Amino acid sequence: MNRPLLLLDVDGVLSPYGTPQPPAGYTEHHLFPGEEPVRVNPTHGGWITEASAVLDIAWATSWNDEANRLLAPLLGIAPLPVITMPPAPFHPSDKIPVIAAYAQRRPAAWIDDLHTRQAHNWAAARSSPTLLITADPTVGLTRSSIDHVIAWAKALRRPSENS
Repeated sequence: MNRPLLLLDVDGVLSPYGTPQPPAGYTEHHLFPGEEPVRVNPTHGGWITEASAVLDIAWATSWNDEANRLLAPLLGIAPLPVITMPPAPFHPSDKIPVIAAYAQRRPAAWIDDLHTRQAHNWAAARSSPTLLITADPTVGLTRSSIDHVIAWAKALRRPSENS
């Protein structure tokens, strides 16, 4: 079996929004002139590196290549493959066709703050194992979410009891 994928969004996952102050552990960075600051928790870089031991990780964000150029250095991670999204602004459901094309038949975990009904329908209809984790955009990525994804990926590697 191919290694499972971890598809990572940025806004609302690695950069929480919707609160006046950043959550504990986050610092604000002014990366886009005239826009709200990006909130980054450097601890996430270690979590992403840890997850990369059992998953192939790709950016699934409207940031596209900017995630590697601007965010990866702040997280202390190597550049990741980018699933190129439609030009912004787009509806969250517009991510599904490009994510589906990228994932093909591989097991996939997708962490996003805006999983639509269409995303859940896509996940349920896939023949490959699929895990959707919806992050609270005011909190961002949590250790429990990363632990869940890592445990899910490791469980996929276990030999079946029937073989």
